[in-house]
Amino acid sequence: MSNDLPASVKFATAGLGGIGGWIIVHPFNTFAVRMSLASSQPGYQPMSFARFSMKTVKEKGFMSAYEGLAAGCTRQIFYATSRFGLFEVFRDKIHEVRGSIGPAERVAAGLGSGACAAVISCPAEVSLVRMSNDATLPVDQRRNYKGVVDAFARIAREEGIATFWRGCGPFVQRAMLVGIVQVGTLDQNKHLLEEYAGMKRGTYPNICAASFASGLMYSIVTLPFETAKNRMAFQKPDANGVLKYRSAFQTIATVAKENGTMALWNGFTPYYCRCGGHTVAMFVLVEMLRGFYAPGAIS
Repeated sequence: MSNDLPASVKFATAGLGGIGGWIIVHPFNTFAVRMSLASSQPGYQPMSFARFSMKTVKEKGFMSAYEGLAAGCTRQIFYATSRFGLFEVFRDKIHEVRGSIGPAERVAAGLGSGACAAVISCPAEVSLVRMSNDATLPVDQRRNYKGVVDAFARIAREEGIATFWRGCGPFVQRAMLVGIVQVGTLDQNKHLLEEYAGMKRGTYPNICAASFASGLMYSIVTLPFETAKNRMAFQKPDANGVLKYRSAFQTIATVAKENGTMALWNGFTPYYCRCGGHTVAMFVLVEMLRGFYAPGAIS
């Protein structure tokens, strides 16, 4: 367990690991979100991730893949720090009270930490979705945010504070799933790999193998909620001021009806590159940072 580390170190390393991992995978997130949103546009022609990426880079330039990076890093400050940090706090507290911890307890810790992290970081998530995709809109519809601070200020001023939590429902639901299938299963995978594959917990082979498996499960389970969250966060009211997407399950049902069920998994390849890549990069960086602070500590 990591209960030999101070809580401040758990949260700080979680946040720094999340930011470092995000810088690596941000382009995949940008393409994944754009691919998902593009599928809802009239006349969209399905294409592979590689073709979509090349087309986007050709039209918008390579650096367009890093649009919204500041918002993405800001999101990690709140999201990764609270999600992974709170998971360990909850997990270690359960272990302290019960004397042992198993899959059910890890699920409970993942659900709680995921929900809390989503509510805290939803404003940064809305800003990230908008900044990453503003360039894909027609010129007369672009919001043209100058940066993350400008995006925060304009959203609050022009649309109201409540807009920051538009799409909060699917984001919370997705984050609870992430808490289970990424952080919770990662912790369980570490234990199983040590017990059955001889990969000692705390070593890089153990961390990488556990992270890849968790990232794959995380991607499959959560992409429909990511699709719903993106569409809810990016939408604009119609001429009557009515929003097309109103809740997570209503959005999922609408997308499945209008575009087909598999549209919920549009952009899976870049999404897995983002989720799996970020899972591996984040937890390897967390382990390295904790190793610098307390050599031999096992998380």
